[in-house]
Amino acid sequence: MKSQLHPNRGGYSRTFALLWSLIGLSCGPAFAQAPTARPNILWISSEDHGQEMGCYGDEYAETPNVDALAARGLRFRHVWSNAPVCAPARTTIISGIYPTSLGAENMRSMIAMPPGTAMFPALMRQAGYYCTNNNKEDYNLITPNNVWDESSRMAHYKNRREDQPFFAVFNATASHESAIRGFKGQPRHDPAGAPVPAFHPDTPLVRRDWAIYYDSVSDADAIAGEHLRELEAAGLADSTIIFYWGDHGSGMPRFKRWPSDSGLRVPLVVYIPEAFAHLRPADYSPGGQSELPVGFIDFAPTMLSLIGIAPPAWMQGHAFLGPHAGAESQHLFGFRGRMDERLDLVRSVTDGRYVYLRNYMPHLSQGQHVAYQMETPTTRQWRELFDQGQLNAAQARFWQVPKDPEELYDLASDPDEVVNLADSPAHQEILSGLRSVLREQILQTRDVGFIPEGERFRACQQQTPYELGHDDKQCDLTRILAAAELASSTRDNTPATTDSLAALLDSDDAVVRYWGAMGLLMRGQTTVARHSPKLIRLLEDPSPAVLVVAAEALARFGSQPERDSAVATLLRLADWSTHDVFTVMASVAALEILGNRLPKIADEIALLPVTGPVPHARYSSYVPRLLTGLKELAAQPN
Repeated sequence: MKSQLHPNRGGYSRTFALLWSLIGLSCGPAFAQAPTARPNILWISSEDHGQEMGCYGDEYAETPNVDALAARGLRFRHVWSNAPVCAPARTTIISGIYPTSLGAENMRSMIAMPPGTAMFPALMRQAGYYCTNNNKEDYNLITPNNVWDESSRMAHYKNRREDQPFFAVFNATASHESAIRGFKGQPRHDPAGAPVPAFHPDTPLVRRDWAIYYDSVSDADAIAGEHLRELEAAGLADSTIIFYWGDHGSGMPRFKRWPSDSGLRVPLVVYIPEAFAHLRPADYSPGGQSELPVGFIDFAPTMLSLIGIAPPAWMQGHAFLGPHAGAESQHLFGFRGRMDERLDLVRSVTDGRYVYLRNYMPHLSQGQHVAYQMETPTTRQWRELFDQGQLNAAQARFWQVPKDPEELYDLASDPDEVVNLADSPAHQEILSGLRSVLREQILQTRDVGFIPEGERFRACQQQTPYELGHDDKQCDLTRILAAAELASSTRDNTPATTDSLAALLDSDDAVVRYWGAMGLLMRGQTTVARHSPKLIRLLEDPSPAVLVVAAEALARFGSQPERDSAVATLLRLADWSTHDVFTVMASVAALEILGNRLPKIADEIALLPVTGPVPHARYSSYVPRLLTGLKELAAQPN
């Protein structure tokens, strides 16, 4: 059936007239309580860097401007970006809602905000603030026209009315990962002194990339200094609250894109001038450090609190500054979904010391071939050394399959997160506690990431994914999560467990069937052979997501006739002229794993179309990237 995914239908193109009327009704009284004298707020953000700064104790770093800001402000130590890559991280900030609740967790996607919600600068504008964003939005959300007074490279608080308070964002791209791969010449930092994490190979090239990265952080710091001096020259330093933050961890591999502490921990420095001392937290002191856990999910409610607005109930974070600062969370949460063309599903949580990760697709490696990530020299050399068998256990783990279903790390003794304590008898109570906390978070926030992306689009022609996830009749999340947990507990391969997975294939819920088939696939040949009759029946399933997983299982692990039939099915589903982008992406990725069998179907692969329908232009590059790699593999001799 030809794809029916269109960007201008139903929940994906609804106007926001009703939205704003609802906001006006729900938030009007709070605006009236805003104080007469209100602070300006300046955000200085930079891309792809964590706490590698002097003010965070990094002696290799050279960041004098942010260090000076920290010396007169407050440095937050436990800060997670919630997502380890820019678009979903920024989506978290701008909405005040977890992208996993919005259906906007995948890099990159384009989803509508649910009715009755708003991007927080729009609420600040309703309160009279002049709101500007200079350089970058990059949300996984359709942005209404009334979010910013101006969002462009020319946006600036100086363009406001003279008596108007402002909220201004300036984003520096100097530290983006592209600075590493595009660097020419010699780095300013001495590579010999570069701190190399235990999971990276310690080679001259890797040290050079780390030195370049630190150079780029210094460049971002210099840009921050320019903004701070400009504010001072304008006479606004004493009336402006200043935030400095990075949008996720370092752009080096296994930092960016991976939802452990390395990919999620970011700097956050806040300066609150004396005129607004009443907005400072109790632990504020010049040059001080806060142990308060803060996530990007908390930024939106905090901005509203600072200007005297009670955050709306639909925001999922807590204000950590101002009169509406709420009860602090004891945990921070992270997530990983699709990274460009590569599917994955990981959720994480930390209590500040321990980090717990749950891998719901452990058959996929941490180091899947994301084309953009592979452009970094360190990534390519790291992979080459793995293929040559020249890595130690900590370094090789990034590329190995399967992943451990559960991971637990003690940041106090293992800041590089290389010693998995999930099997440690002494840590079972901690493991169980964090597992329960994460499960409660998934259910409470109505995490729709457990519904395959294509299934969400097919179900959301007239509603948003958020609405889908909050409707128990449409989304039995408790049952879906239980199926995903059973499927991904791959160390449990008993007949009783595989029988339970096979029973899921009879469910009336396509998502439950999907996880049942996924669980059989992830357990390999013996399990697939035992339940092949049911998997064969799924080759006629009405859900493309279910069909692809069943076909992949049979293509990889079935008998020869079953393999031939399944491969033919995958080739049919990989035809972008007749199937939607999500089905095609999954099918091409499944074909890719067939390895030395690909040359036999090289002619069929060569005919697969490289263009097709997409719900938004953001999705258009993923299939071509996958097909390029698939065709290269098919062209290799056996």
